[in-house]
Parts: sequence; structure tokens; C-alpha cells
Amino acid sequence: MSPANGAASRRRGMRLWIAAGCVVMAGIAIVLWQYFGFSDQASFAEQAIVFDDTQLQLPPELAGATGRIRVVHFWDPTCKVCNRETGAHLSYLITMYRRAGIDFYAVQKPGTHGALPDYLQGRLKALPTIQGAEHIPASPAVAIWDRQGHLAYAGPYSIGMVCNSANSFVEPILDKLVAGQTVRPRGLLAVGCYCPWQSDR
Repeated sequence: MSPANGAASRRRGMRLWIAAGCVVMAGIAIVLWQYFGFSDQASFAEQAIVFDDTQLQLPPELAGATGRIRVVHFWDPTCKVCNRETGAHLSYLITMYRRAGIDFYAVQKPGTHGALPDYLQGRLKALPTIQGAEHIPASPAVAIWDRQGHLAYAGPYSIGMVCNSANSFVEPILDKLVAGQTVRPRGLLAVGCYCPWQSDR
């Protein structure tokens, strides 16, 4: 084999190796995309939602001036991508405020089946529903009542696709309530990772 033919053969071999490497890397990327659930974000695209749930009311046995702050988590088991971020944030909130006199509850979207992740099991008390829950526009969502039983906040946990303390609406509300300040709910337009709550949406 002449030197020219040998060089051409080596170039062809190198191109084949590069092509094979690209195919392998693409395959790994697809597997990781599917495994971590990012492919599901097409189903739950970032969207603007108007939250105005001031008509929410706790059941009589939980309402009133109990001296406890009450947090109700609204979730839909099928909203997997959004739940993953919010679930981790909720777990952090429960741990952070464990000595602040706060009770945590959960309301699952009617007609759905599923369970909270293991790291939230036993940390929230399940409620079948609460009055006004049918008007919630999207989930995950949260409602917070102060120690006197007044609704202080109802809406999303945060703004944006990723839910954490950096963009959270919840910690500032809880901090004010724990400090004894008065907070009143107001309507909110938020853009983030939300799934429809109402069956006709």
C-alpha cells in the first residue's frame, strides 16, 4: 500500500470513529433526557396562569383561631415534571419550619390516582378536598392560613420552571406569619411549570 493510500485509509477510519462516537453520544443524551424526565416538559410547558383563589375555605375542624399556621398543598399525580421540583421544595419547607407551629396538609386532584413521593410520606395530612378547591386554575399550588384562620396566600409556590427558595412566594409569606405580621391574599399572574387542575381545561 502506497503512503497516499495509507493516509487516505487512516482518514476514513478516523471519520468512522468520529461518526460512531457522535452516534453513541447522541444515544446517551437521549437516555439521560428520558431518564431525568426533561422530555416531559413538552407536555407541561411554561405558561402564564392567573391565580385568584380567595374563596378557598378550610373544613370546619381545621378553621378558626387554632394558633397554628396551616399550609395546604394541591397536587396532581400526573403532573410529574412540576411535582418533582415542587415536592423537593415542599420537603425543604417542612424541615425548615418544623418548629414554627405550622401544619401541612395535601389535597390531591379529584379523580386521579397516585401517592406522594416517599420523602413526603407521613409529613402531610391528607384532606379529601376543601371548599373552593374546584376553582383552582392549576397545580402544583399552595394555600396558607394564618394562626387566626384567615387566608393569607393562595397560588403557586414560585415563578419559573424551577421551584426553589430563590424564586419562592411561600417563604416570605411564612416568615411574616411566623413573626406575627398580617398578610392578606391577592390575585397573581405567574409564569411557571403548572398543570391544569379543572377537568374542563
